[in-house]
Amino acid sequence: MSDSQCCENPPNLTSSCGGGSVIEVGGLKAYVAGPSDSKHAILLVSDIFGYEAPKFRKLADKVAAAGFYVVVPDFFYGDPFVFDVPEKPIEVWRESHGTDKGFEDAKPIIAALKSKGISTIGAAGFCWGAKVVVELAKSDYIQSAVLLHPSRVTVDDIKEVKAPIAVLGAEIDKASPPELLKQFEEVLSTKPEVNSYVKIFPGVVHGWSVRYKDENEIEVKSAEEAHQNMVDWFTRYVK
Repeated sequence: MSDSQCCENPPNLTSSCGGGSVIEVGGLKAYVAGPSDSKHAILLVSDIFGYEAPKFRKLADKVAAAGFYVVVPDFFYGDPFVFDVPEKPIEVWRESHGTDKGFEDAKPIIAALKSKGISTIGAAGFCWGAKVVVELAKSDYIQSAVLLHPSRVTVDDIKEVKAPIAVLGAEIDKASPPELLKQFEEVLSTKPEVNSYVKIFPGVVHGWSVRYKDENEIEVKSAEEAHQNMVDWFTRYVK
């Protein structure tokens, strides 16, 4: 499977962006935004570039504006993937940042949210994060899931999903090509007990929803549409 698209158009990382704050949640540093007394939380699980990416935090603020308490954990412990570091190519980086570890780290975060009175939790995963979210969606950890340009999510994963799930993919995507997403759709269509939909955005590449180029009108418009689809899905199933 190609990781090349996962590394394209990397963000300039800065911890100072966003309207929220960084606190500890369930043992991890996390960017949080939105009303802290909300009973409805959204967990955003980043791509390989981590929780400090400015466009990712901007999206967190957008979801928070819809009335959710949004939590964006640092699943990489301060070590997101950095482009052009010869001694740590993506294959090496992945060895110490597996999605299985992300799944385990998400459990105490969800427990912490529930202990503060949150009654429903949705989760959205981007690229790397989609695998973490699909694992959460196989049990009662979350009440709703959204996968955006997923990476390494399999048909077998989708077969086990129990939570309502939306899959938002790119037409030009080597990690999850449209043919694979259509297989996801076919599997989900055989599970009437799981509300779902799959949408493929034309003319955009893997990662576009959080790594869109500002000067590319098609990418920006499609990213905004995907963001709205995500918020609408959560509004329907998390509130």
